[in-house]
Amino acid sequence: MGFTIDRADATAVLPWGRNWEEYKLMFALTAADLDKKILGVADGPASFNAEMTQAGKYCISLDPIYQFSAAQIKNRIEATAEVIVQQLEKNHDDYIWDEYGSPEKLLNIRLAAMDLFLQDFETGKKEGRYVTGTLPELAFQENLFDLVISSYCLFTYEKQFDYEFHLKAIREMARVGEEVRIFPLVRINGKPSGYLSNLMSELATGGFSTEIAPVSYQFQKGSDTMLVVKKQKF
Repeated sequence: MGFTIDRADATAVLPWGRNWEEYKLMFALTAADLDKKILGVADGPASFNAEMTQAGKYCISLDPIYQFSAAQIKNRIEATAEVIVQQLEKNHDDYIWDEYGSPEKLLNIRLAAMDLFLQDFETGKKEGRYVTGTLPELAFQENLFDLVISSYCLFTYEKQFDYEFHLKAIREMARVGEEVRIFPLVRINGKPSGYLSNLMSELATGGFSTEIAPVSYQFQKGSDTMLVVKKQKF
């Protein structure tokens, strides 16, 4: 029947953080990509920023959850984790478990990533690496970043974010970055995006090149591609 959440609003987005290795696979990040100025949109409690910083790389993460303290975010994670694991168990066959083994093992991996985030969060917030904000508007100047990445927000939550929100959000990410990569291209229930085709057509007529590119990551079945958006150069 597919993964579901109860509320049909933006506050229903679940805080669930992934790590550096997963980010590299989800967005097909090369060594050269990791040396770019990267903005992670809707990063939530992922450890990517912390691990990028440890490696001496440049990364800014943006999410509305950063308005809260580390303790408050931890409480939200703990309240959410059980719900997510229950959904994963309920919809076990919708996922590929070769890498993670079981919902319990996956939970341990996720909790480790989110714990690293929590350890880094207060320092990173003071340093300006964790910025409170939300799509479809970004408080950054044009072309500030080389690469903007966003996972498990757009397309995933189509029930919460309508077509116009998606279009405005992608245009805004493309305004502040030279290249945008969005993963995955299926909804939270595993069904293909209902917006993707029209979005690509409308973006193409608006001065952007778009591409559906394969990635070497697939946990949710059918989620092995990302959308790449770039400004067309004339």
